[in-house]
Amino acid sequence: MSPTNTRITSTSNPRIKAAIKLRQRSHRDETGLMLIEGYREISRALQNNHPLAELFYCRDLFLGKNEEAILERCKAMGVPLRECTEPVFHKLAYRDRPEGLLAVAPQVRRTLDCLSLPDTPLVVVAESIEKPGNLGTILRSADAAGAHAVIVCDRCTDINNPNVVRASLGVLFALPVIEASTPQVISWLRERKIQIIAASPHAETLYTRVNFTLPTAIALGTEQYGLREDWMAAASATVRIPMLGQSDSLNVAAAATILLYEAVRQRSG
Repeated sequence: MSPTNTRITSTSNPRIKAAIKLRQRSHRDETGLMLIEGYREISRALQNNHPLAELFYCRDLFLGKNEEAILERCKAMGVPLRECTEPVFHKLAYRDRPEGLLAVAPQVRRTLDCLSLPDTPLVVVAESIEKPGNLGTILRSADAAGAHAVIVCDRCTDINNPNVVRASLGVLFALPVIEASTPQVISWLRERKIQIIAASPHAETLYTRVNFTLPTAIALGTEQYGLREDWMAAASATVRIPMLGQSDSLNVAAAATILLYEAVRQRSG
């Protein structure tokens, strides 16, 4: 199908209404679609061959000249282009300061069966993470540290939430992100002899005292409750990050970053 380029001037346009509904998790799950907003995020989706269903744009909101390359690439791929007036795009966008680009795309849906790992993998397991911003930041840290996958267990937040895409800066499309249940993942890790390093503020062992050069899954839970007992029982080791002030725990994304870069330190040594 050839792309269309019809200028949308009304917020009552059916395409605008349909896209706005995708802010709701129920509608995303019903349609199998998601929103990707922003130049970097859409660029990363395209870079990693994630298909786009349609692209809305408003030149008056572009921040530079690179956005035109996105339009040209999408046009060449046959992605329908929807030009919007500035008021319409502001209605469509979920950011306070939109950049003039927003795509509708198929959801990210991967399973453990499609995950291929090297001989000495480094994996992050995020259990019941509640805040999209935290999950997105964990994805960014995992990608930056060279982790091979992030496995989301017993999800509380939708990995296809627009705020996960935003907080990850589009890394959601670059890094294998898998959804599965806790029993499935524990069994899968055991079968592959991947050690589970569980983070807990109550652990006795410092995080620098374990061997991250082995095949490793770093498991993190919610800030309020931590990891479930299933994970604590399955762990090869439980580790803590020193807390020297009055706070008794770190933001889960900050903890993930510290543990990941300890793995980087050990593996690069």
